[in-house]
Amino acid sequence: MIEDRLLILGFKRGSQQALRQIYDKYKVQLLRIAVVLIRDANTAEDIVHDVFVKFAQLGDRLSATGSLKNYLVTSVVNRTRNYRRDSHRRAETSLDGAQTLLSKRRGPEQWAVVSERLARLSRALEQLPYEQREVVCFRAEMDMTFRQIAAIQKTSVNTAKGRYRYALEKLRSHLDSEVPQCDPQMT
Repeated sequence: MIEDRLLILGFKRGSQQALRQIYDKYKVQLLRIAVVLIRDANTAEDIVHDVFVKFAQLGDRLSATGSLKNYLVTSVVNRTRNYRRDSHRRAETSLDGAQTLLSKRRGPEQWAVVSERLARLSRALEQLPYEQREVVCFRAEMDMTFRQIAAIQKTSVNTAKGRYRYALEKLRSHLDSEVPQCDPQMT
């Protein structure tokens, strides 16, 4: 929090280094959220870049109060919602790009396992209602509290907790149904 305030102050004074540090600190988390919410890595990357372009244009008009992380997450979520609202006429996209994005961090021997797990998780996340997917992303990727999530979603803390609980139940159910059951007679 203190680090973010110092970065904001540096940014407001025109420091390109401060902007670069803010970008480096949050870009991966924001991209992961956007990928899960949009289900297209290329579009998610565009959204995150758009958010940072708008952020950079704020300059000294940026308020030094509040959480920088929450501000950026809210910006990505709002941009994602706008994209979803405007793209109902377009066909759905797959998460093929997201597999590549996250799988590159592993060694070659783990690539197949990670890709399969990511594909299963992506399919399970796709089954969730959008609001539940948001809550899971905020908790898992951004380590946000339910109070912070409720503020971003403009709902009560109990509603945010409920969405999270229902999402986890649905994810467990979906993932359990994809795991092939072992035949006891075969072992």
